[in-house]
Formats: sequence, C-alpha cells, structure tokens
Amino acid sequence: MIADQQRILGVSPAIDRLRAYLPKVARSPATVLITGETGTGKERVAQAIHALSPRARGPFVGLNCAALPDALIESELFGHARGAFTGAHAAQSGQMRAADRGTLFLDEIGELPPCAQAKLLRAIECREVRPVGGCSAVPLDIRIVAATNQTLETMVASGRFRSDLYYRLNVARLELPPLRERVEDVPVLLDALVAELNDREGQRVGAPDPELLACLLAHRWPGNVRELRNLAEALFIDPPRGAIRFENLPPAFARLLEPHRRVACNERERLIAALNRTQWNKAEAARALNWSRMTLYRKLAQYKVERVTARSVAVSHQRQTGVTHPA
Repeated sequence: MIADQQRILGVSPAIDRLRAYLPKVARSPATVLITGETGTGKERVAQAIHALSPRARGPFVGLNCAALPDALIESELFGHARGAFTGAHAAQSGQMRAADRGTLFLDEIGELPPCAQAKLLRAIECREVRPVGGCSAVPLDIRIVAATNQTLETMVASGRFRSDLYYRLNVARLELPPLRERVEDVPVLLDALVAELNDREGQRVGAPDPELLACLLAHRWPGNVRELRNLAEALFIDPPRGAIRFENLPPAFARLLEPHRRVACNERERLIAALNRTQWNKAEAARALNWSRMTLYRKLAQYKVERVTARSVAVSHQRQTGVTHPA
C-alpha cells in the first residue's frame, strides 16, 4: 500500500511511464539509481519503491551524502566501534545496519568521498559491513537506492567517481524529467499541495484563476517541484479565500512571474482581436495568428475566451454592480 506522501502525481506521459515501471522495479531486488535535477522528487520516488517492494515492512533509511563532512560519513554509513576515534565514547551501528531488512536511500551519491565509495562497493557486493575501528564484519540484508543530480558518467570519466561503484549502482535506472518538460503536471501538483495545506491550516484556498494558471504554465521552474511547493506554502502566509489570483502572490513570486503575465495578456488580447476581426471565424483567426486550429482551440480554453455579445456584457455588468439595465 502506497501512502499519500509517496504517490507520484501527474498526468504527463513521462509520469505515466514512471508509475507503470515503479512496481516492476520495486519487486526486483536490483540496486536502483535515480537521476534528475534538484527538486524533481527523487526521494519521493525512492519511498514509493520501498512502499511497493517486499521490504515495505522493513525500515526506510535516508542519508544525504552531501550534508555530512568527509570525516563523519564513513562512521555515519558503516558505524564505528567504541574508541575508534576521538569522541567515539560508545559504539554506533551506522545507517546501513539501521536499514537492515529494509531500504537505504543514499541521496547525492556523487558527493560520497573516494574512500567511502570503496567501502560502499564492498558492502554492496559482500552484503556485509565493517564498522570503523571494528574487528569483524556484520552481515547485511538491505536494498540500496541511490540518487544524484550530477552526471555520474562525467564524474567517472574524470576520476571523481569509481567506475566499479557506478556500474554496481546503475542497474535499474530511473530518470526524472524536470518540471519544465511536463508543465501539464503543474495544475495537478499545485491542486494537491493546496489541498494538503488547506487540511493542515484549516483554510479554503482554491485553484489558480486562468490568468495565473497561464503564468504558471509558462514559467521554467528551475527549482522544479520543490519551487512549486515553496510557492504554495508562501501563499498560505496570507491565504486567499477562493480562487488564487496574480494579486495574491507574495512579492518575490509576483516579480518572478510578471514577465509571463505580460506575455499572456498580450497573447489573449491578440487572440480576441483576431477573432473580432474575422467575426469569430476560428479558421480565419488561426491563419491570421499563424496558429494551427488545434493551437487556437487550446488557447481559447487556456484563456477562457468566449464570444462576447451585448447581452452577455449586460448580464456580467449586472452581476458585478447589482444594477439592472432595461432590456
């Protein structure tokens, strides 16, 4: 059973393929290498693999290799004996033994120092670990899932990463696409994040309005899903009630998305002008804009453009002002 926080959300073909492949990877005992830019959700994928695997009842232990100084990473991974070094007043089992009968997730594996790389390779191949300063090896039953935002092939070529460890890790490989390559997932992810924060904060924030959604879809998302989460959490500092509008954005995000807002507004205006010039003949309007008809229909839906008549203008004005005009 996969928990909500481990679900892989999205409607893009890339995410559909990932969801279809995950159970097969999970059932296999193979070592997994997850690659992708920072913020693409590598840890969530690792958790999903664990949850779908025969090891789901065992522990899931995560270790960020970039967050520990070189002097401590071997002790953190393999444990140490009492008195192994200054300050080692008691023996520690280490994260590999903590993950026994479960999954060990090694994030930022490219940051692992060379000496630790050699010991990790031995531990994976021999299924045992020798604590720092210890006299005997301890048997292990773990699965390794590693992740990196670096190109390990380049690191191997330059001698910064052991080729034998690379080939040992690169058995089942999952490459996570950046959010800019699957922008159709942005509304789905944002809806899920807003729903989660509504539950946590007791609020009733809605979905983005068409103008803001167009800006979100045009943004490049260099921070990927993590950046989108930051936006959602920033919205809840002063949460709007109902639809999220551009004016509800915190200043930092408003400045970031303002260029997309200007482009979207100009495009919407050009679309409406072309439709008016052609008396709403969509084929002629598409030719005037150098768009395909499919693109025109997509833009009509994206910008929520409908044919405006005098009657609809009067009804809209009445709703906004409460003033009734004579028929």
